[in-house]
Amino acid sequence: MDMKLDPSRDDLPLLANTSHILVKHYVLDLDVDFESQVIEGTIVLFFEPGNRFEKEGGSTEETCQSEANEACKFRMPEPCHIPVTDTRTFSSKVGCHDFVICGKGEKDTSGKDGNHDNREQASGISSSEYCCDTGNAGSEDFLLVLDCCDLSVVKVEEVDVAAVPGIEKFTRPPKLRNQIVRELVALPADRWREQLDCYARCSQAPGCGELLFDTDTWSLQIRKTGAQTATDFPHAIRIRYRTKPQGRSVTWTSDQSGRPCVYTMGSPINNRALFPCQEPPVAMSTWQATVRAAASFVVLMSGENSAKPTQLREGCSSWHYYVTMPMPASTFTIAVGSWTEMKPETCSSNDLATERSFSPSEADFRYAGICGHMEYPCRFQNASATTQEIIPHRVFAPLCLQGACQETLLPLVPACLAAAHSVLGTHPFSRLDVLIVPANFPSLGMASPHIIFLSQSTLPGRSHLCGTRLCHEIAHAWFGLALGARDWTEEWLSEGFATHLEDVFWARAQQLAPHEAQEQQELRAGLRWRRLQDEVQNSPKEMQVLRPNKEKTGHVSDSGSSVIKHGLNPEKVFMQVHYLKGYFLLRFLAQRLGDDTYFSFLRKFVHTYHGQLILSQDFLQMLLENIPEEKRLELSVENIFRDWLESSGIPQPLQRERQAGAECGLARQVSAEVAKWVRVNRRPRKRKRRETEEVFEELLPDQLVLLLEHLLEQKTLSPRTLQSLERTYRLPEQDAEVRHRWCELVVKHRHTGAYRHVERFLQEDQAMGIYLYGELMVSEDARQQRLARRCFELSREHMDRSSAQVVAEMLF
Repeated sequence: MDMKLDPSRDDLPLLANTSHILVKHYVLDLDVDFESQVIEGTIVLFFEPGNRFEKEGGSTEETCQSEANEACKFRMPEPCHIPVTDTRTFSSKVGCHDFVICGKGEKDTSGKDGNHDNREQASGISSSEYCCDTGNAGSEDFLLVLDCCDLSVVKVEEVDVAAVPGIEKFTRPPKLRNQIVRELVALPADRWREQLDCYARCSQAPGCGELLFDTDTWSLQIRKTGAQTATDFPHAIRIRYRTKPQGRSVTWTSDQSGRPCVYTMGSPINNRALFPCQEPPVAMSTWQATVRAAASFVVLMSGENSAKPTQLREGCSSWHYYVTMPMPASTFTIAVGSWTEMKPETCSSNDLATERSFSPSEADFRYAGICGHMEYPCRFQNASATTQEIIPHRVFAPLCLQGACQETLLPLVPACLAAAHSVLGTHPFSRLDVLIVPANFPSLGMASPHIIFLSQSTLPGRSHLCGTRLCHEIAHAWFGLALGARDWTEEWLSEGFATHLEDVFWARAQQLAPHEAQEQQELRAGLRWRRLQDEVQNSPKEMQVLRPNKEKTGHVSDSGSSVIKHGLNPEKVFMQVHYLKGYFLLRFLAQRLGDDTYFSFLRKFVHTYHGQLILSQDFLQMLLENIPEEKRLELSVENIFRDWLESSGIPQPLQRERQAGAECGLARQVSAEVAKWVRVNRRPRKRKRRETEEVFEELLPDQLVLLLEHLLEQKTLSPRTLQSLERTYRLPEQDAEVRHRWCELVVKHRHTGAYRHVERFLQEDQAMGIYLYGELMVSEDARQQRLARRCFELSREHMDRSSAQVVAEMLF
């Protein structure tokens, strides 16, 4: 079953057999050990058979061996009516240390499991000597396949949910375990607290028989002797495991204050090196997690509740989170570190943060009717939630960034949340945490349910970069999380929408007049056009296609497994084609239909499809069905597929639009400033006394980016001109986008007096510094190459793995 992929080059396999059986809920019970850089504990999975499981064959008898029952007597807290916020008190008293924690590179020699020897295989994954032969086609046992990588699996067992006191309410005698789980999974949404509590109590139940398991590079395979179908297979299993320090789903590093931390960084392999799971997006599940760490650490996680620590013993605290909205396991996020909650010093009525009410016409986005998703406690059906402009939110960061957070980030969060509500209506999630992550975070931001990671690079300079990036990540609450792509190759359905909406949200947050908003959006469109042209010139054609599987998009094998094209290509992380082409398609549609028609439709689309997975045709077909015939203007799903989604390069409609379009006013102002700098650069060192000094206009951050990009096209700029440029716009104090272009100018013209700015950027702005390494090496200047290698040596130990791999290929 091992696919022998080259993880540096090939596609990403999703091997879970989701067509046969689906995880409905995860209960994680974990300990975080910074000394060994290991997360260990248990995960309990609750299943229901999928839509293609075999219906033939007999059912295995659901009884525990009598001696197992005697050996596993279990005292449980009494009733299921205990509030879910107290479920953390049910964390296993066995604790996180009931098997040996191995240090780096050590093998587990605890030998506690009689069912396997836990030997280390060549792949680095533990295995069982009693595991089934996955290549044995004659086997009649059902095989559960979970996505799993870089984990040491110690034990897998069936959970005796029938042993939980009070559980008999879910089924008639005899108490069949699978029937109990089926009833528990099927509880109506208004009983979610009771359901979560019972999941937690069932997760504490004793085991009633170990299951046979095997692992390979990409999966964990589990079977029960005699269970021939998914219906017969245990519907509740417990897996005891631990992560590995080199596992690719989490990063162990230090924060900006030098304190240890660990977090999920959006790895290409998602969460399969954090816990065994079903990775395909169709496997939408809920989860709850109890995480223990030293009392000095704060645990943040994807969760509906704002968790508070519970003191367990001296020096150790426990945190409990849960979610009730089913989502793919890939969206689960955790961050453990010495984070400090940032709070504003004062509140000002003139602040962007001022809570304000939009007009009733803007705020009234409620649609009658029942939601189309599987049942869960949905905010779109909650009258108070639909009018909540600003959801509860917190900001966390290392203490050393407190000043920057208070000055830049804190005032923006409520303003951007309110702006998003004014455009799309109901916030899909009930609360939000924002965390400034360590310097090695490989992008400017990442959105997960209830939590956003932001790079420290968003904080310096004026609020523009921080605001636009925050708006981008907030947009993912709707597009990417509440509405997800059914086929991950259609990344544009997440990133294209977020890129288009960030401009709209940011204009609302700034309370710009319509003409100002239009000007800023046209300027940003021009910058993205330049970026897209560069991208298609410098990337493989096959990676420029937004719908690479064409008519096979969304198709999976009979088992539910599939492959994500280019999912493991390290360079894909740094490509923006899905952002840019997706953005331009949506901008094209909004212009054709008019903003009022387009955004009215978008709100209706969100209400129709939230909580569900979509394909491109779902969006396009509903769009064309909901607009007047006269506005379709020969648009069709087939034409959009052909022109925008299934071809590489620049889409022809976009090419025609950019050729016919004129510069916006803000871009023309930049062109005038460029002309001034060209004149300054041409002047001799000794000038005539009466020669008029150039007067330069103050520019917006996006204008500064465009100015520097135009100046990069100049063949030579003198050191004197570069020094004047730096002083005039205080470039080292600007945001990271501006400073990145400034560093490019410094490198191109070998402006040694500003090399310190390049070094600082490579150290502090790792989310954006990859391209600079390339520029330093391409120059073939020995001093610049030494600078690049020196900065890399200082950063590589903590650098994101994909980033380090790409940079190493540039340097050596």
